[in-house]
Amino acid sequence: MSATIIQPAAPRLQRSQLAVPASNVTFIEKASKARADVIFLDLEDAVAPSEKVAARRNAIVALNDLDWGQKTVQVRVNGLDTEYMYRDVVEVVEACPRLDMLLLPKIGVTADVYAVDMLVTQIELAKKRSKRIGFEILIETSLGMSNVEAIAASSKRIEAMSFGVGDYAASTRARTTIIGGSSPDYGMLVGQGDPADRQFHPGDLWHYAQSRMLVACRAYGLRPIDGPFGDYSDPLSYENAARRAAALGYEGKWAIHPSQIELANSVFSPRPEEIFAAKRILNTMSEAERAGRGAVSLDGRLIDIASIKMAENLIGKATQLGLAY
Repeated sequence: MSATIIQPAAPRLQRSQLAVPASNVTFIEKASKARADVIFLDLEDAVAPSEKVAARRNAIVALNDLDWGQKTVQVRVNGLDTEYMYRDVVEVVEACPRLDMLLLPKIGVTADVYAVDMLVTQIELAKKRSKRIGFEILIETSLGMSNVEAIAASSKRIEAMSFGVGDYAASTRARTTIIGGSSPDYGMLVGQGDPADRQFHPGDLWHYAQSRMLVACRAYGLRPIDGPFGDYSDPLSYENAARRAAALGYEGKWAIHPSQIELANSVFSPRPEEIFAAKRILNTMSEAERAGRGAVSLDGRLIDIASIKMAENLIGKATQLGLAY
């Protein structure tokens, strides 16, 4: 372990993160009753320019008047390159003590984070707020990805990062028009000779970007969250994308439609058999420690200190969810 100790962000459940356009009051009311861990009221991409000011007012009313229960509630403000962002931050943060986090889009450099942090800090001081607003950073441009490690370390307010695959694809000029999912052109052709004997093995177009952002998050104690999957009529592919992200170490995924919420909650919750296996590892290593051994075999596989850490991670998540084990 390095002598440099990074304190993790405040723990929050973030298996499912429901995007809700703040221009639609009906959608907002339904979202307050949804089973998503996180709700974000969107003032940015889902709102037309002519509706920006009204959407901001809707978000303020909803945050103050609706019962959000134990959900984490965010507002996605407009980008720093727009005329709307500063009013989004000032009006929403000043008027809404229930607000938990701001979702900051298209962050490219550390100065972007500093600008919003300074503004929020001044509002909290002026309002004498004891509750500290957290940030979730959207990494969705090539500039942001090239600076992702520095951005992750740029503010103590940052709790999480999301991978915004749609804008990232546009920024990198990837040859696709879909949001998330696979590309039929991205893969490897194997074998030789007769075309009938050759097979195409599809690859994950987003693996590098997801992995790089994940490492930056874990290095600086943040929650990595996978972003949107545009085809909400294809739940199987959504679930597959969520499972790939979970296997890498992501803690949750966006839901752009209510039908995706339960899929995300399920994928990012430990399964009973995983909890059972983790408990066996901890029990076996506890017995080994009492016997003075640092590594033992379980079911024909080596388990050691690293095995304990992996098992503890899983048990920690199960405990956070209140699952019996």
